[in-house]
Amino acid sequence: MNHRDPPGIIAPHIPADEYRRAEATGQPVVIVVHTADQTGRPLRHYLFPLAVAGAGAMGVFGLVAAFLALLDVAAHTAAAVGAAAGPVGVGGITLRLARPNAK
Repeated sequence: MNHRDPPGIIAPHIPADEYRRAEATGQPVVIVVHTADQTGRPLRHYLFPLAVAGAGAMGVFGLVAAFLALLDVAAHTAAAVGAAAGPVGVGGITLRLARPNAK
C-alpha cells in the first residue's frame, strides 16, 4: 500500500479491500499517521510584530510630514501678513517684516 495523504488529515482514507478484509476477519485496522514536529517558530510569530512596527513607523512619518506642512503654511502666512502690514513700530523701534518688492 503506497498511498500517502497530506499531513493534517485526522482520518486518512482506508482502501475498500482493506476495510472489507478487516470486517470479514475481525482483524483490527491500524492507522499510522506520520507527523513531523515543527522546528523553530512559525512565520506568523514574526510577521505580527513586524506589521505593528511598520504601521507605527508609517504613522510617525505621517506625523512628521503633517508637522512640516503646518510649519510651511505658518511661514507663508507670516510672510504674507508681514508683507501686507508693512513696517511695524513699537516704542520708537521700527521693524520691517518683509523685504520690499523689487520693481
